[in-house]
Parts: sequence; C-alpha cells; structure tokens
Amino acid sequence: MSAAAPAWAKRESVRTRVTGRLLSWETGLAILTVTLILFAVATTPGFGDGYNLESSLSRMAAKALLVLPLVPLIIAREIDISVASIAALSGIAMAMATEAGASTMVAILAALGTGLACGAVNAYFVILGLPSLIVTLGTLAMFRGLCYVLVGGTPVSEVSPWLLDYSFSDLPRTYIPYNVVPFVILAVIAWIVLHATPFGRQVFAIGGNPGTARYAGVPRSRVLAALFLSSGSVAAVAGIVHTGLNSSASPDALLGFELDAVTVVFLGGVSFLGGIGRMSGVMWALACVVALRSMLQLQNVGAYGQSAVIGVLLITSLLASNSVDSVSRRLRTRRQARLLSQPSIESPEEDQQGRVP
Repeated sequence: MSAAAPAWAKRESVRTRVTGRLLSWETGLAILTVTLILFAVATTPGFGDGYNLESSLSRMAAKALLVLPLVPLIIAREIDISVASIAALSGIAMAMATEAGASTMVAILAALGTGLACGAVNAYFVILGLPSLIVTLGTLAMFRGLCYVLVGGTPVSEVSPWLLDYSFSDLPRTYIPYNVVPFVILAVIAWIVLHATPFGRQVFAIGGNPGTARYAGVPRSRVLAALFLSSGSVAAVAGIVHTGLNSSASPDALLGFELDAVTVVFLGGVSFLGGIGRMSGVMWALACVVALRSMLQLQNVGAYGQSAVIGVLLITSLLASNSVDSVSRRLRTRRQARLLSQPSIESPEEDQQGRVP
C-alpha cells in the first residue's frame, strides 16, 4: 500500500492480515495438536518416553509417505485411493526379487518399477476422462487381488539384510528411526514443488478453476499424468519402508491405511473441492494423527477402536473446515462493506499528521 494511502485503510489492512492469520485453519490445527500432545503427556503414562517416540514414528513412516502424493492430487480435484494396494504390491515385488537372488538395489528398483507401472495404469484411465475415484477404487481391488495371486496369502519373508538393519536403526544419538528419513526428504521436495514452482501453480490452477486453466493453456493431461506417476512411485517407497519394518511382504500389508492418509489430508485443510491446501497444514495434521494414535495405543484401545476415532476425526474435520470457510467469507464480506462505506480520502480536519495544509 502506498505511503499516500489513508490511515484508516492502512489500519484495516493490518487488521485484516492479523485476523486472517488468527482465524486460519493451520493456526487452529497447530493449537489443537500442541494441546493434544500436552494432554497426552499429562494423562498417558509413557507417552513422553523416547521409546514411544521411536515406536510412533516407525509405525507412521509408511502412512506418512502415502499422504504426500494425495495432497497435490486432491488440490487438483483428483484422488488416488489405491496407494496402499500399490505399496503392498511393490513390497511383494521387492521381496520376490530378493527371494530370486537379486541384489538389494535390483530388488528396490523392482519395487519402484512396480509402483511406477501401477501409477501409469491409473494415469491412463483418468486421462481418458474417467473419474479418478472410480478408477482408483477399481485398481485398489485389482492391485490387492494381484498381491494374493502372486503369493497365495502367504507372506514372503525374504528381505534384504541391509534393509532390515536400516529399518531397525536410529539416527545417531536420537530416538528418530532411519525409516522416517525418506518421508522427510520427499516432504521437503513436495513442499518446494507444490508451493515454489510453475508446476505447483498449474496444480492449483487446475483445482481452482479447470475451465480457466484450460483456456490459459495449462497442460492438464501432462500434469495429471505426472501426479499419478509420482503417486505410484511414492507408494512404492512406502511399501519398501513397511516391508523392512515388518521383515516380510504380506498381501494384506497396509490394508486400510488409505483412511488415515485421506484423514490427514482433509484435516490439514486441503479442500475436497480442489484448489486450496498447504503442505504446512498437512504436516500439522499428520503430527495430530500420530499423537492421537500413540495415545490411544498406550491406553489399550484396539485397532478397530482407533479406526473409529480416526473416522470421526475425518468427518469432524470436514464439518469444521466448512464452518471456518463460512465464517471467513462472512468476515470478508463485512470488511469489504466497511471499506466501501469509508471516504476515499481523509478530510483536512481528520488528518492528524498535518499532511494537508
């Protein structure tokens, strides 16, 4: 705003920025997460222990990886609910390659190639014009069924010794396991690509207004192909991490992990209508879900009970997000009305700084 702008306009601008920050979904989520952690530390024995931190991070490493590709996909008004099945199939491909005598590097490449191929299948049908929800619902069942066809319901226990050592080791002098390192690296890359590159702006353009993006020349097919290919590849990394942590590749690996991944994305403030979302909000949501899962685990709440709580959290986050959006729109409308009712310039009598003679 220029120096010659009226004082009331400057005050209104500052007030708008402060109010917007305080009412942002990320701020509320950060407060909720910190409150939940403090409550868990005070009421749940063992929550603040280093061992619990290590265990919680290890359990959530694969789930956290599944979250990353869903963020840009949902921002672009698409979704991939087959990520857990792709991860399981990739883990089986790696274990079968190891069982056949392949080196660790070849086995990892087999897993990554499998994930990339699965992502290519999803991308092909979505680019043809089919709804991504229906496509990935079908491939979810197809990839999971292929897991059982390949191993017949029996886990493959041939895992590289290097991967086992990596999965059960911590960073020096910390309680942070090595298997969260891939997530940290890919999360930084995802943040940069989504918020600091032309590709990220294209993703937001497609999700915000597909028609305008098309007229502006945004290559929608290429963007969606890249998103689904990266989704398959990141899911393969999740399969590798999960296989190492469990010392085997099972056909039912990561079953139901889609629920946690989708919950984290929506809880993080990504709009299911597309065009809105930030990686920072998703990271706060991930921390919230990790803390909640850990607290419930220590309180001896079973897996089904935890899933029920996560389901309630998903519905609550959608309702709360809609409420915040509604309040923000009303406040923005009132501010605009006040701005229109103010005089465009200050009168000499109102100017207290003597700028007008």
